[in-house]
Amino acid sequence: MNANRVKQILSSSADIEVKYNGTSIWIDQINDDGETATVHLRGPLEERTTVEIKELVEE
Repeated sequence: MNANRVKQILSSSADIEVKYNGTSIWIDQINDDGETATVHLRGPLEERTTVEIKELVEE
């Protein structure tokens, strides 16, 4: 995925499924470096982590 697509997903009201290492995640924000994003798992756990945007996959 690229930074422009992450921005589109963040601004969309649609429920767009994105996966990181095969696991469904929510994108919280794109980071200032433009190459990483803060994400968390879909579901009850709210633990956030920083990942490289290029590793995100839109389903």
